[in-house]
Amino acid sequence: MAKCIEDNIIEIVPFECPPPQNITCQNGKKPVLVKDEYGCCEYYACDCFCEGWGDPHYVTFDGHFYSYQGNCTYVLMEEIRPQYHLKIYIDSVYCDPVEHVSCPKSIIVSYNKLVITLTNHNLMGGADLEAFENNEKLRLPYARNGVRVISSGLDLILSIPMLGVDITFGATGFGINLPYQLFGNNTQGHCGTCNNNKADDCMIPGGILVDDCAVMADYWPASGVNSELCTPPTALPPVGGDVKPTSKPCQAHSYCNLLNSELFKECHPHLSPENFFLACEYDSCHMSNPAVFNEVFEYNCEDCICNKTSKSVICKPKKCPDVNPVICNAPGFVLVNVSNPSDPCCSEQVCKCDASLCPPMDNKCTVGYSPVLQVPDGKCCPEIICEPKRVCVHKNMEYEPGTTVPVAQCQECTCTWDVDPKTQLFQIKCSFVPCIEKCDPGYEYVETNHNDCCGKCVQTHCIVNINGVDHILKEGESLPTTNQGCDKITCTKVNGQFITDKHTIQCPTFNISNCQPGTVQQSPDGCCKVCVDQVKGCQVQTVRDYINHNNCQSEKRMDLTFCGGDCTSFSRYTDPGLSSCKCCQATRSSNRTVNLGCINGDIVTHTYVHVEECGCSKTNCH
Repeated sequence: MAKCIEDNIIEIVPFECPPPQNITCQNGKKPVLVKDEYGCCEYYACDCFCEGWGDPHYVTFDGHFYSYQGNCTYVLMEEIRPQYHLKIYIDSVYCDPVEHVSCPKSIIVSYNKLVITLTNHNLMGGADLEAFENNEKLRLPYARNGVRVISSGLDLILSIPMLGVDITFGATGFGINLPYQLFGNNTQGHCGTCNNNKADDCMIPGGILVDDCAVMADYWPASGVNSELCTPPTALPPVGGDVKPTSKPCQAHSYCNLLNSELFKECHPHLSPENFFLACEYDSCHMSNPAVFNEVFEYNCEDCICNKTSKSVICKPKKCPDVNPVICNAPGFVLVNVSNPSDPCCSEQVCKCDASLCPPMDNKCTVGYSPVLQVPDGKCCPEIICEPKRVCVHKNMEYEPGTTVPVAQCQECTCTWDVDPKTQLFQIKCSFVPCIEKCDPGYEYVETNHNDCCGKCVQTHCIVNINGVDHILKEGESLPTTNQGCDKITCTKVNGQFITDKHTIQCPTFNISNCQPGTVQQSPDGCCKVCVDQVKGCQVQTVRDYINHNNCQSEKRMDLTFCGGDCTSFSRYTDPGLSSCKCCQATRSSNRTVNLGCINGDIVTHTYVHVEECGCSKTNCH
């Protein structure tokens, strides 16, 4: 604990908790230890317990008894300052065709956004209990959103473990148990305030206390719970001690004294008969048709007679027919004795569900399916149902609609939104891959091996772009480009690849002095000047060019020699038999080698003749 001394000086000292003082709970329950608001010290407090039974009789959280006949949905309990968002309502209806009697038909529990209704469909006989969530019947046991609902066979039990809240509802009535630690001094409604003080239990909205809780109850109709619209009284009830009774107080019937007699003496230390006597007194005073002498009637599952001689009621246990044996074979069912709906005083054997006896479940599903827990009608144990997902399945893989599925080569497959009627999964639809057989210029479409989906475009020509125009060349074909056609591009095929080679025509040395007059002209390709040479003797001449042999070619141009020139030849007219003819031939030569590159990628060695000297050799004249 922090203790302020002076001048902003604070001293931390241990806080000594006073010893807990024992108290007596007005509702008859045992006090419990709770923490104070600082969580340091403990003290005794009384948990909040409200109950109702009969037609109906109420006992508030603080033990105040009252009877109230209502025909509406009322607030049993709600928080004055909402903290845990818990509200509890009771739906009371008139349930007797003769007497002016109301019975609790339903208990409605609102917790956060969840609304659970516990309902009894049979108000005048054996209980027919069901639980609903938003008008949908629950399969018990139920556990969701922090709320649990189970059936004990006689009652429905709703619990909120996080808050320590327990609510029971059955044929005999209802009970609400709240921890004081969470709800103390913060409740209002038919169950009153939870502060161990009966004096302030009869409080109407606005914090106004009235003298009679039966009057208070009219002012707590529920709103927004069901379609029934009940309005509270418009005028405030009279308060204070100046209201005088208008009639003589009613005396309880003699049989109410049985509750205080030796008959129930052993029960008194455990459960006070006071509230039950008050309920009996109320019921006996409000009966419109009391019993007469020698009248036979049934009460508390006993056959009774109003005896004239003794002026008392004599009862004996009611005789019930023999119970037919029942065999429970289905999993989870156990044999129990319950009240017979047609005769609540007699029992019958039925197969009751006990989920704790159910065998373990296999919650595995195949690919494409998800396990869903459900309890089929007429069965006790939950079963796993494999429901289809919104997917396609192929080779144990799930695919979302619209995605590609790799099913088979040469097919395009997609997961669609169409449902397979057999599997209830989405269907996979496929189509063959379309083959594009149109190829670019210079290429041709050819089929490949059978494992390929489509053929392919294979290059068959060279493609040359000159000034933005594509030209298609066959293998070995040349195309002049610039420089008046003296630059040429040649298409060749090397290692299966079409390539182009650009080369320039090399003109031999031109000397116009060696030309016969008037014979100078352009070569056929227009690149070089040529002429008719003047008469020259036989001599070695040279030309620069590639060496080609069997689809193989030298890497560069070579100096190639040959014999050329005039040799003296004559024939005399005067002597026809006298003639002499000579030709220019090689008189000395040598063999040389060169490496040639072939189309298939091979490199071969080629031998060619290199002329070194020429001369005129005599030959026959023609």
